[in-house]
Amino acid sequence: MAVANKWAFTSLALLFLLLVGAMATARTGNASSNVETEKEQSSKNSTMAAARSEEVEPLNEHAPDPEAVAAEVESIIAMNIRNVTERRKLGFFTCGTGNPIDDCWRCDADWQKNRKRLADCGIGFGRNAIGGRDGRFYVVTDPNDDDPVNPKPGTLRHAVIQDEPLWIVFKRDMVIQLKQELIMNSFKTIDGRGANVHIANGACITVQFVTNVIIHGLHIHDCKPTGNAMVRSSPSHFGWRTMADGDAISIFGSSHIWVDHNSLSNCADGLVDAVMGSTAITVSNNHMTHHNEVMLLGHSDSYTRDKQMQVTIAYNHFGEGLIQRMPR
Repeated sequence: MAVANKWAFTSLALLFLLLVGAMATARTGNASSNVETEKEQSSKNSTMAAARSEEVEPLNEHAPDPEAVAAEVESIIAMNIRNVTERRKLGFFTCGTGNPIDDCWRCDADWQKNRKRLADCGIGFGRNAIGGRDGRFYVVTDPNDDDPVNPKPGTLRHAVIQDEPLWIVFKRDMVIQLKQELIMNSFKTIDGRGANVHIANGACITVQFVTNVIIHGLHIHDCKPTGNAMVRSSPSHFGWRTMADGDAISIFGSSHIWVDHNSLSNCADGLVDAVMGSTAITVSNNHMTHHNEVMLLGHSDSYTRDKQMQVTIAYNHFGEGLIQRMPR
């Protein structure tokens, strides 16, 4: 019973299920005005944003009963803890930890041969994000980012802009220094498992007006503001990008997004920002350290579409050196 209580307490402490509606994390006064101006200006001035914004309405799918989603998450966690505890009490070996996301795939000794099982392991509002599950594997072999308009095959940028679903993996350890924002296309999984992959010391990841994206197992840090440049967003389109804030992961007008098991730290603006009506998001199992403004969920109280935002925040570690904008 003591073990069960310990697991239950730990899980409840780690789990913060957040439905962002009227209480979206928006700052008032000058801070709110600045954030609103920056985000909206970025949207208006980007030719890519203009091209994609017409598609955002059908992408934003909201759970009609958010309380049921919260209850489902609590039930999954309780059942998982109970099963792990009972097996240990009976003397059976178990690799289970009580974390339903990890236990879903880590207990498979051949997980590297069954990578796409990860897409079935999500919980909360982002649980239906399938990423590139229904597509082929794309192996990143080249860490360079020499030309954001004409990326070379084998680079991460070339992978994420493709129109087809892709499950993106890495051939080896690498440090990727992006010259400009990495503009994601829909139905992509970036899967860093099995390699030590850093996106650092340059631009970072932008998920803008797309759907079904999974970002897993990356080290994203020291992101810098970039922009005032042309950047490709698909095989058939590139456009002008104004200055980006320097977020680790910026989610802008997108839906069915799962950010899991990443290390995030020391960026110019936010670590995970979800704004402009983004919804159906889960942020889980991430390790966040050494940063000021950690998360932003909704950029303005006056932006009505953010009142429907639905985000699950679960099993994250908010570590040393963090200052503000954490769930509480």
